[in-house]
Amino acid sequence: MKNQLAKMVDKLNSKPQWLRYRLLSFALGKTVKFVGTAGVKCLHLSQDKSIFRLANRKKVRNHIGTVHAAASALVAETATGMALAMHIPDGKIPVLKAMHIDYVKRSTGGLTATAYLTEEQITQLHQLDKGEIRINCEVLDEKEIEPVVCQMDWAWTLPR
Repeated sequence: MKNQLAKMVDKLNSKPQWLRYRLLSFALGKTVKFVGTAGVKCLHLSQDKSIFRLANRKKVRNHIGTVHAAASALVAETATGMALAMHIPDGKIPVLKAMHIDYVKRSTGGLTATAYLTEEQITQLHQLDKGEIRINCEVLDEKEIEPVVCQMDWAWTLPR
């Protein structure tokens, strides 16, 4: 059974691709203000995977001219959170519990984060009222190098 976000994405799929992802980026940026301020953009969102991009702009740059560590974490958090959001049943509340991030190389240009859930994780989301999963996220720079290796631990629960 699809949740409200998945139904909205299905409706947007009838729009041209350039408009569909602009609308998703805008809506997410209005809902999660930090995502909007940083300029995180949706490249793809479906039941299968979530892909988000963060350009290397002045607002998110560090002292050596690369995307700041916190901004790198933000794009990974956004990709994993939206992968979860496409599957979590309405009425359950998602919460980020932990970030496991290794900064292994200096990045070049912007970053693209890709995340998806396994079938086992999706089953857990639907069967358990509360639980926790670790979502892997691939973060690549403009040279297709993985400067950031990360996993995000997401939990869900019912409202109080």
